[in-house]
Formats: sequence, structure tokens, C-alpha cells
Amino acid sequence: MVNGTGETEASASSPLQSLRGRLRRLYYGTDNRALRFQLTIGAIDLIVILFFLAGPYLNPGGSYLVIDYAIAAIIACELVARALVAESLRRFLLRPMTLVDLLILATLLAPQHLSNFAFLRALRIWSFSQSRVFEVITTRLGCRRYSDVLRACIAFVTFLFLISGFVYTTFFYRDAGIDGFVDALYFTVATITTTGFGDITLPGTLGKLTSIVTMIFGVSLFVRLAQTIVRPYKVTYPCPHCGLSRHDADAVHCKACGHILAIPDEGL
Repeated sequence: MVNGTGETEASASSPLQSLRGRLRRLYYGTDNRALRFQLTIGAIDLIVILFFLAGPYLNPGGSYLVIDYAIAAIIACELVARALVAESLRRFLLRPMTLVDLLILATLLAPQHLSNFAFLRALRIWSFSQSRVFEVITTRLGCRRYSDVLRACIAFVTFLFLISGFVYTTFFYRDAGIDGFVDALYFTVATITTTGFGDITLPGTLGKLTSIVTMIFGVSLFVRLAQTIVRPYKVTYPCPHCGLSRHDADAVHCKACGHILAIPDEGL
């Protein structure tokens, strides 16, 4: 079909389709080039996470803002790349990982106005654990059998820093620097473990509600972590007949329907 400028639609869209094809091969491929790309993305993500965790200890001056905007540019480029490789743009925008990155991007682009929401950057830790890069790294390091345990640990640590960040920005913002953040982290750990020393408490109704939410979700995540550690190792492989997705690593038949399975090994 010819468009208004006399070019065919195929030729007009070919550069974009070519770019999408290259990005898909890099994001989802298993060759050495794709693996190097995925590991590079993983390394960048880890550096970004370390910067976020070190945020309370850094001086928010000019250099900090330069790094802040540089990370915003990296996350924005990654979002665009992931949107290009997505099969459906609508489903991509509604994915939890996308919403997390959009929230983090907003705090990076407007640090002066959204500084009270900077604690949301801790969600980047959880976002990384849900990515394909995390699977690639655990597989290359020979830790794939512990991926569920690692994800449970990361979810617990994410919640810990998320609540600590909220407590810090809401109740300890007058105690700038390491002292205020340590107090917030100390309160969070004491609340999650239900130790309840009582030397640090949060005032008012909001403080009580924060403590309640921290105890309920913190204990739930801790129990989930314990269950994951003691649970026998399973692999994720949907049975083509009944759909059961969790099987023993050496399973030959599906326990639910008896269908013959062909579970691949863990090599990439």
C-alpha cells in the first residue's frame, strides 16, 4: 500500500521494525552478544540500586543532581527500549515493573518537588529481581535453583528499605543524614520482628497505622521467606496437558495428569 508521500508502508516502517528486531534479539537472545548486553544491563541496574541505597548518606548538592539526572536518562532509555520490544504497548504500561520505573523516574526528574517520595526508589530492587536479566545472572552463576529464595530475600529487603524510607521522610526528616535513617531502619526492624523495645515510637494516628502495616506485611514476608527456604526445589515448566507449572527438577511425568514432560536443563 502506498501512503500520501508515495512511499510504501513497509518501507516507512522498516527502520522501526528493524530496531525492534535488534532489541528483541538483545533482550531475549541466548547468544554471547545478547548475554553480554543482558549482563551489562544487570550491572547498570545494580549500580543504580547502590546509588539509591546510598542516597540518605550523600550530600544533595550539584554533583548529586548530575548523577540523579543521568540515572533518570538511563531509566528513560530502558523504558523506551522495553516498550519497543513489547508485544502490546498497553499491557507493557500496565505491568507492575513499568509502573515502578515510572514512579522512580518521576522522583528523579523532580527531586526538589518529589523528595518525600524518594523512598519509592527502593522498589527498583524488587523490579530487578523480576527481570530476565536476574534469571540470566543466576543461571550463569549456577544459582538458578536458589532463584526463588533469592527473590523472597529481595522482596523482604525491598519492603525493609521501603518502610524505612517512608518512616525517615515522614517522621525523621529533621534528623538529616545517617542518624535519622538509622533510627528509621532500627524502628522498622524492631517492628517487623515484633521485638517492640519502645525506645523509638511513631507519634500520632499515622504513626500507629504505619506500625500496624509494617507488622502485618513484615511478618507475612518473613514467613514467606522461611517457607521458600525449606520448600523442596522445583522448576517452572507448564505441563502442556493440564497446565501444572511446578515440578521436581528430575520429573519425567506430571504428578497431576501423568503427561510425559520434557523439562530442559538449566543451561542457556
